[in-house]
This record gives sequence, structure tokens and C-alpha cells, in this order.
Amino acid sequence: MFRRLLPREICFFDYFEKHARLTIEACEAFCALTDGQVDPTTQAAHIKDIEHLADDLTHQCVDALNRTFITPIDRVDIHQLIKRLDDVVDSVDATTSRMALYELVEIRPEAQQLASVLLKAAREIEVALMGLRSLKETDAIKARLIYIHQLENEGDSILRAALMRLFKEEDNPILIMKWKEIFERLEKATDRCEEVANIIEKIIIEAS
Repeated sequence: MFRRLLPREICFFDYFEKHARLTIEACEAFCALTDGQVDPTTQAAHIKDIEHLADDLTHQCVDALNRTFITPIDRVDIHQLIKRLDDVVDSVDATTSRMALYELVEIRPEAQQLASVLLKAAREIEVALMGLRSLKETDAIKARLIYIHQLENEGDSILRAALMRLFKEEDNPILIMKWKEIFERLEKATDRCEEVANIIEKIIIEAS
């Protein structure tokens, strides 16, 4: 009975890394959208598909956690980490859906900038998560986490500049409301990336 509870075939790091890869795919797809490379409606559907895959992976991870007696890291950290990773993809999906709904034809440059920052953060998260398997290169992981914090600060700065320019230059109040929501949703996604970094940092501290 007890042996069946041991996590012989469950590797939570696999879940983390697979989810990180889906997060990058979602961010790459969103960058393509803001660069005007794809049809907004088609891309929204594509990102929605990625979001469904990420949701399924999250559910699988949580279910595995509930069935596992011994875990490689703290149970709370596993749950929070997979949930926060999913929040990033959810934010990208929600932003894309709003852009398609609002029929925003002309993409403002700050949206492209925020999309670029978000993609960079997602890539750093993937590398940091891969380092959790052994925790042998903690300094290298910490360097990635510091960069994610810097990217979040950059996202804050872009948001402030975007809103200032939006309120100053745009006369259409409907467009102002639409773009304000888009910018804030994108910045929220970078916040989620920082929260992921904070959880990874906590795991490293607890393991040291």
C-alpha cells in the first residue's frame, strides 16, 4: 500500500517544464499577433488551443500531487508554481481574446514592447525551472530570476508610458478604454512571471 504512494513515475519537474514550453508558445504566438504577422481571429483561436493544453497539464499536475505521498519539493510550492504558470498563459489568452473582440486593427507599439518583454520572461522561466531538477547551479538560476524581476520593472515602465501617450494622443474614448485594458492585462502577465520567479526563489532557499 505504502509503495503505491511513492512518486516512482511522477516527475513534477516534467510538468513544470512542459508548462513552461506551452507558456513560451503562447507568448510567441502573441508576439506574432502584435507584429501583424497573422490574422487576429485565427491567432486568438490558436492561443486558446494552447491555453486548453496548459489547463489540462495543470489539472494533471494537481491530480498527481493529490495522489502523491512524498514530493521532491514542498507540496504548497508545487501547487502554487503550476498555478502561477497557468496564470501567465491565461493572461495571454484573455488579452488575445479581448483584442479580437475589440477588433483592434492598428497595434500600438507599446503592445509590441510588452509582448517582447513577456516572451523574454517566459524564456527565462523555462531555463530557471530546468535548473530546479538538480539545484546544482543555484547562482545561475538566481541570475535568471533577477532578470525576470528586471523585466517586470521594464513592463511597469512601458505600461506607464503607454497610458500617458494613450490619454494624451487618443481622442476616441472607446479606443482609450479598449487599449487601457489591453495594456493592463499584458502588464499583469509580466507580474505573474515575477510571481513564478518568487516561488522558484523560495524553493531554492528552502533547499539550501
